Amino acid sequence: MISGIGPLDFRSIGGAAGIGQAGATTAAGTTDATGSFAAVLSDLTTRTVDTLQHAEQVSAQGLQGQADTREVADAVMSAEQALSAAVAIRDKIVSAYMEISRMSI
Repeated sequence: MISGIGPLDFRSIGGAAGIGQAGATTAAGTTDATGSFAAVLSDLTTRTVDTLQHAEQVSAQGLQGQADTREVADAVMSAEQALSAAVAIRDKIVSAYMEISRMSI
């Protein structure tokens, strides 16, 4: 479930693959023509939360001696990447909103 550490791929942490397409990408990997930007963000948020919860569970297992140190490190680094991506996307959305609000009508 946890991929190796490498460049950040937004498709691996959420449905952001659907951003450049006409609709959102569903869990089965097909494109939903009725998808919207809100649906993509919702899917991205859900997957980010799932990644964070998984890292928390693996960390707790590591403290109990049930998980390998490498598993814990991988899960925590994956959660850190997911959270960083979510914060960056949030910042871009807020920036775009502020720019639109400054436009004169």
